[in-house]
Amino acid sequence: MPLIEIAAMGLLLIIVTVTVGIANICLLLLLISSYWKTYKKLKSGFTIGLLYFSSFLLLQNIMVTSFMAFQLFLPPISPFAEVHGPKLPLFLINIVQLIALSILFKITRK
Repeated sequence: MPLIEIAAMGLLLIIVTVTVGIANICLLLLLISSYWKTYKKLKSGFTIGLLYFSSFLLLQNIMVTSFMAFQLFLPPISPFAEVHGPKLPLFLINIVQLIALSILFKITRK
């Protein structure tokens, strides 16, 4: 596979990963908002735990998405960096989180 195609695939992977990361951040903000409203009504320890959990997950998603977004503006060190970097694992983690957060959001909305 030519190096240009490898670099283009890496760029596409970064763009999709950042997009999925932004979707995760939006879902987490919606969940935090929902949990906060519930906490104000119930003052439950479980709800405060959900707030802490989703806040730390939000922080993690902001860091990962920022890291990936910065790669869009920085030149690659070498064409092979697109293959051996953390892009694919981070992409897969973001996809799994998107599915899990979507399910949690759907359940929370009921």
